[in-house]
Amino acid sequence: MVKGLIFDLDGVIVDTAGYHYLAWKKLANEIEIDFDEKFNESLKGISRIESLDKILIHGHRQNIFSTDEKMLLAERKNDYYLNLLSEISPKDILPGVLDFIQQAKEYNIPCAIASASQNAPTILNKLDIDNYFIAIVDPTSLKKGKPDPEIFLRAAELIDVPPHLCVGFEDSIAGIQALNQAGIYAIGIVAEGPLPNADKAVHSFTELDINSLLK
Repeated sequence: MVKGLIFDLDGVIVDTAGYHYLAWKKLANEIEIDFDEKFNESLKGISRIESLDKILIHGHRQNIFSTDEKMLLAERKNDYYLNLLSEISPKDILPGVLDFIQQAKEYNIPCAIASASQNAPTILNKLDIDNYFIAIVDPTSLKKGKPDPEIFLRAAELIDVPPHLCVGFEDSIAGIQALNQAGIYAIGIVAEGPLPNADKAVHSFTELDINSLLK
């Protein structure tokens, strides 16, 4: 029986991918790198610094900036992103999510957030659903990002539930791979292309029944 639920954030609970794209595009253009939506898809599920490194390689500028300069660039991108997020509200929660986490709370099933986003606490607060999650993994405390399973293993540890008794929700290939390696049942939230390694794939939480899932 399922004892814990672990959620990615972007693309699973709320769709902020468009905001990330606009923020990265603005930064990339400022440092004279072409950036489009197709390349932006390759950044899904990975950390801010890893995303910046991929962008610099993409623009053949990986040897231009020092470590300190890259940190400043990443902070600048985050400032752009936070400005775009200023208007986010509960109306932006993806379909079916609120009902699902409300039922989980009624059943006393602990829920955790396992996202590469350092802004997860701020976003959950703006969505007014932070009280449904008893743990949020701090991505800066991790040694490796997805597809490494560390973030999901940490989430399971924080809610004190063995990984094999958890269900994870992801929208990226890297995230699904991380769940697979963690030994966590993986439900893929499909928005763009297929998620072939997911144990179950749906297009939204409206297709999920928590009673069936818990059994």
